Amino acid sequence: MPRAKSDKDRKIFVLDTSVILYAHNSIMNFAEHDVVIPITVLEELDQFKKGNDTKNFEAREFIRLLDNLSKDNMIHNWTPLNGKTKGFFRVLMNPENNMNANEIFGEEKNDHKILNAALHLKQTESGRKVILVSKDINLRLKAKSLDIFAEDYETGKIKNINELENTGKFIIENVDLDVINQLYESHHVDGKLIFGRKKVKSNGYFILKNEKNSVLTYFNAEDNTMERVDKQLAYNVKPKNAEQTFALHAILNPRVKLVSIQGVAGTGKTLLALAGALEQRRDFKQVFLARPIVPLSNKDIGFLPGDIKSKLNPYMEPLWDNLKFIQNQYKESDKEYQKIVELVNQEKLVIQPLAYIRGRSLSNIFFIVDEAQNLTPHEVKTIISRAGENTKIIFTGDVFQIDTPYLDSQSNGLSYLIDRVKDHPLYAHIKLEKGERSELANLANELL
Repeated sequence: MPRAKSDKDRKIFVLDTSVILYAHNSIMNFAEHDVVIPITVLEELDQFKKGNDTKNFEAREFIRLLDNLSKDNMIHNWTPLNGKTKGFFRVLMNPENNMNANEIFGEEKNDHKILNAALHLKQTESGRKVILVSKDINLRLKAKSLDIFAEDYETGKIKNINELENTGKFIIENVDLDVINQLYESHHVDGKLIFGRKKVKSNGYFILKNEKNSVLTYFNAEDNTMERVDKQLAYNVKPKNAEQTFALHAILNPRVKLVSIQGVAGTGKTLLALAGALEQRRDFKQVFLARPIVPLSNKDIGFLPGDIKSKLNPYMEPLWDNLKFIQNQYKESDKEYQKIVELVNQEKLVIQPLAYIRGRSLSNIFFIVDEAQNLTPHEVKTIISRAGENTKIIFTGDVFQIDTPYLDSQSNGLSYLIDRVKDHPLYAHIKLEKGERSELANLANELL
């Protein structure tokens, strides 16, 4: 189908492979503007189409989408996307240019071929704005050095970075002493005594204060009551501060099915989640504790020596450390110590890479996802969408400590979850602010 040449207001977006591996339907999210896929991107996707990881799924789905959109058209011609409100797309073969990125940067590589595609469009589509879209910061910088507009893929990124500072904890000063006394005496009060008719966030945690006393509380939106929150033990692990107390309350609260816990290293995120899971082990068929594998130096784990178990052990070791810490609260002869051994041996408690959990049915499961900031929004959505009856999911992580190259604090799955699910009655969020690992660890977090 021929492409109308008169509409100069339509921009041309050139997509990098990293964008498609982040979201296979990204091609559909550029409003009325046109999209170009360099042939190099299709060649790279061919390398990713086999496998069970999310990037493999995204590659396969994009190839199917492109095949469906092109139908009987030749993909090197402008082809309509979908509907009158969308633009057109085409696949651009390796073009000849006056400027050659391979020569400019002194190396022939796929990134430079993608830059050459953008340079070609800039020369041949005069009057139209050409923009390279990439999750790769270095590629965007190279594009700008060649006078090519470049930007990150914005769809799915949270707009308000301040939302990530939401602690899930609120402090209310000058609360009537009678209200605080009533909370201590009867455990709960009518929410109207504190908030009046003001709408309050579901599952919010509050510290109520006056000059003499304070009390930790939780707002139960279903009953419109403010309930006292007490420090409680979970498999002999006791919270050490108000935020940990709130987090453990959310983990143990049967009304809350989805919890996110944000905090820097050493704040106790994973430890509390695992302790809470062990405390509730009788309520669930299995406890899954999983984390995404972020290979060293972004290399595939295949370069590591040994069998698959040996390759994965370094990534799972932090999870085993938390389990051993809880276990060592008891003597080896104690039944609680032996119960953990039994749970592991009978696979009632399973610690695995997230890729090994993906695809399994999540009914009657207590599921902890550690290091969730290294997941994409699509991965987080996929995990939650698989939850069946009597399943609870805890996501832990630090949104400012990203280990994967194409995610940042605004585009990772944990940030996406915190931003999108806030105020839902099934969800609670807590930010742990104080490191409790050791004074030495706190020194590192605060001063280094």
